[in-house]
Amino acid sequence: MPELPDVEGFRRVLESCAQGRVVRRVDVRDAGVLRGVSARRLRGALEGRRFGKPERHGKWLLARTGDGPTLMLHFGMTGRLICADCGDALDPHDRVLFTLAGGRQVRYRDQRKLQGLWLADDDSAVARLLERQGPDAMAVSREEFETALAGRRGHIKTALTDQSVLAGLGNLLADEILWLAGLRPDSRASDLSPADRRRLYTQMRRTLRAAVAAGCVPPRDSWLTGHRDDPDPVCPRCGSHLRRTRMSGRGTVWCPRCQSTES
Repeated sequence: MPELPDVEGFRRVLESCAQGRVVRRVDVRDAGVLRGVSARRLRGALEGRRFGKPERHGKWLLARTGDGPTLMLHFGMTGRLICADCGDALDPHDRVLFTLAGGRQVRYRDQRKLQGLWLADDDSAVARLLERQGPDAMAVSREEFETALAGRRGHIKTALTDQSVLAGLGNLLADEILWLAGLRPDSRASDLSPADRRRLYTQMRRTLRAAVAAGCVPPRDSWLTGHRDDPDPVCPRCGSHLRRTRMSGRGTVWCPRCQSTES
């Protein structure tokens, strides 16, 4: 599932492939990924427009077109953004193609089609689509982070993956950050001490920097992510057997020794 580092990677794909280029043609191969906009309106709004510098907020990618509309993309569970040449073979899951000046093509590829593409006519429409999003996890200050967690009565993992609390963290990142911070996923957010919150913020920033550089949550041997899918996973730090559980419908992996803070 694409999380903040993946979407930041897609932002860089769009920046290198499309920034400053005019959209020559929009081909909607599957209207099932369009949200609140028809294929005809999408073509009319974007063809002839020039893509500006793309932005990201949490798991949302904003493809701005100067003083024109903003294409907003969300990648759900299986979405990707591909830069290709017009003559490259199509993938069966290439849903929308944006042919650009110079023969390049940006492709929105998605197998399961759980999210998709929106069109925001102006900044107020962008704000409406993002109004339920919390501060971006990569840009949030320590003070904003503290405020976002203040008063949360549920489990800390649930708070971290709630996009209205903090935008961008998903299942893998939350497990990784909590493991590094030494906090159980079922700890109550309201029970964290100031030292816990400081440690959590610091580990979130470090983990995000490393993951953004990798373009994903990397399955490294030294990371929890590198072992969570093993048949009999053990902690790469202490060697204890990892535990698996489900929280809010999400598979959760943690170390009972390294993450010993009680809920």
